[in-house]
Amino acid sequence: MADIKKVGLLTVQEDRVLLCRSRERQLLILPGGKREAGEASLETLLRELREELGAVELLRSEVLGTYEALAAGSTPENPSTVEIELFGGELRGTPEASAEIEELVWFGRDDDWGRLAPSLSRLIFPDLQARGLLPW
Repeated sequence: MADIKKVGLLTVQEDRVLLCRSRERQLLILPGGKREAGEASLETLLRELREELGAVELLRSEVLGTYEALAAGSTPENPSTVEIELFGGELRGTPEASAEIEELVWFGRDDDWGRLAPSLSRLIFPDLQARGLLPW
């Protein structure tokens, strides 16, 4: 069982995926976050998107899968795992970095994969590519 359970969003515009970097970390992650007590997955995602991206609306969401990987802040001395329930969907409005988010990045095929959290570079993106759900 994963140490951290999160809900994330895959949204693609012009062959680029929206990713974020929090003030606490250097690696890029998906928009989304941890469930609060009693929240359903979609409720969590909608709350986190409002907190992290500002005045955006999620359109046509669907569950793309659930992934378990090393957490972005995991170390050999203190390993931890993250489970990410991934939704796909479109955003209406212009995302703006809010709350703990320092930077938003529209990430493309030729960008530096070394900036990605391990869950994205080693598991999620390769799976989505193999399934034809990423345009790269």
